[in-house]
Amino acid sequence: MKNTLIIYCHPYSKSFNHAVLEAIRHGLAKKGVNYQVIDLYAEKFIPAYTKEELALFNSGETLDPLVSRYQQMLKKADQIIFITPVWWNSLPGMLKGFIDKVMKKKFAYLPTKTGIAGRLTNLESAKVFTTSTSPTWYLKLFCGNAINRTFVKTTLKQLGVKKTVWQNFGRIDIKTMAQRKDYLDKLAKRI
Repeated sequence: MKNTLIIYCHPYSKSFNHAVLEAIRHGLAKKGVNYQVIDLYAEKFIPAYTKEELALFNSGETLDPLVSRYQQMLKKADQIIFITPVWWNSLPGMLKGFIDKVMKKKFAYLPTKTGIAGRLTNLESAKVFTTSTSPTWYLKLFCGNAINRTFVKTTLKQLGVKKTVWQNFGRIDIKTMAQRKDYLDKLAKRI
């Protein structure tokens, strides 16, 4: 049976991102898919390196017990799902810090002469679900398309993820309750 790991990055339990998390959980449970959730804010993950932690960079070791736990969860997953807002046209610092601290050398990648070789090849797919006040087309055409170009198509691929998809629910600030419900219903069915 497939194992899905959800990385949830939002501090407010009444946010639309939280509703996305619940819709995905419901959809996965309905299909009988095993899943685990890493709630970065609820688990009080510290996204910044300390000098002691950074001193271990080349060895790939960690002093943070959450990092060790998250790495074990990643090893067991077949699919990863990220749920996050888009803040200032990119990932929130909390999620960027998760990538920085958890995706360590020797665990998630190895340096090569031409770049890096991803070691998370157990992850067959990654889905990235974001929300934004900006329209999706604006993020793509005028803001550098950072989520798709940098995170989805570059970082996740470099880590060894085979198939990646990004879906943004843009203009969240003006969506009606009916539009939000419709999005969540479709998401729960498609996941």
